[in-house]
Amino acid sequence: MDTHNEVILPKEKEIIFFDGVCNLCNGFVNYIIDRDTQKQFVFASLQSEQSKNILQNYDFDPSRLSSVALLQSNGELLVKSDAALKILTKLGGGLKWLSVFYIFPSFMRNLFYDIIARYRYKWFGRKDQCRIPTPELKQRFLDAY
Repeated sequence: MDTHNEVILPKEKEIIFFDGVCNLCNGFVNYIIDRDTQKQFVFASLQSEQSKNILQNYDFDPSRLSSVALLQSNGELLVKSDAALKILTKLGGGLKWLSVFYIFPSFMRNLFYDIIARYRYKWFGRKDQCRIPTPELKQRFLDAY
C-alpha cells in the first residue's frame, strides 16, 4: 500500500463500517456505543476516504452502502448478517442468545438482511450528511486515528 493511502488502525479494536447517512445505521451505531463498555469497537462511515482505503484490500465495494461490515482484529472482514450477528454477540450480556441464528446459513439470513437494507431509507429515513461525532465520542470514530 502506498503511503498516502496508508491508514493507521487502532490496535486491538474492531472496525464497524456503516452507512453514515442512514438513520437505521446510525441508530445501530448508537446502540453499540451505549452497550460497548469495553470500547472494543471503533466506527467508520462507508462514505469516508479512510473506509475506502481500508476496504480496497478486501472484496468489498464501499460504494455499495447496503451493508454493515466488521473488520475483526484478526483481519477478517464480515458483512451483512454475519457482521451484525458478530457485533451483537460480542457485546455480550443478553445479546449472546442471538448466536442461535448461526444455525441458519448466511444466504438465508442475508435474504432478510437485504430486504431491510433495500428499504431502510424509506422505512427509517436518511440524513443529508454523515454523522459527526460529539467531542466525547470522537475517539471512537476512525477519523480520530
